[in-house]
Amino acid sequence: MRAALIPAPGHRLSQGATAAVLLLHGGRADALSPPPRLNLPALRMRPFATAVTRATAHEDVLVAHVRYRYRGWNGHHAHPVADVRRALDELRAAAGPIPVVLVGHSMGGRAALRAAEDPQVEGVVALAPWCPPDEPTAHLRARGVVALHDEHDRVTRAADTWAYLARVRKAGVRVRGVRMPRGGHAMIGDAGLWHRITAGAAAALLGLAPFPDGLGGPGGLDGPDANTIGPPGPQW
Repeated sequence: MRAALIPAPGHRLSQGATAAVLLLHGGRADALSPPPRLNLPALRMRPFATAVTRATAHEDVLVAHVRYRYRGWNGHHAHPVADVRRALDELRAAAGPIPVVLVGHSMGGRAALRAAEDPQVEGVVALAPWCPPDEPTAHLRARGVVALHDEHDRVTRAADTWAYLARVRKAGVRVRGVRMPRGGHAMIGDAGLWHRITAGAAAALLGLAPFPDGLGGPGGLDGPDANTIGPPGPQW
């Protein structure tokens, strides 16, 4: 079986890493074929990897992508979640139990949120995530969750993301939602803003930097009694 963990350019899997950010691309609800060689959802995550690399350049942070065996979620199989778990196992074997932040888009956002039950995961940055109404939340306690969504997204619904964050907040999780002014599902409009917010949030969830202005409260992310949804169009 091929490795599930693919280091981003300029990174290598080693014992020297003190933390890691793993990126999960999108996919389909149902598809048992492997991702194609020219995989646009995976290519979409490359500039996010570059932004995270820059934001954590002063630390020994591994930035890597997760390789999927199948293109789809595939019902109860939740195949990408199994792939994230394999990637975390590979990371543990090579670098030990270092802290991890998962960054996932669309289906990858759902996989990141589900796989955050792993004890190494400190938090999740979910980009236009797929958040069904029955998605579990209790396992996220003691973690941080930041979600970005454009309310004009026609593939996944921002309203579902805000509802998910409300359920997560009730479970005692530190959360913050950001209404993106543009970008749609592909995060093309204002792409640089998506990249900067994501990179800053990932670094902050690892404890390597303060949360950017407007995203976190005095103690980092907002607590369970704070407003979940951030103001439209953050300018940082």
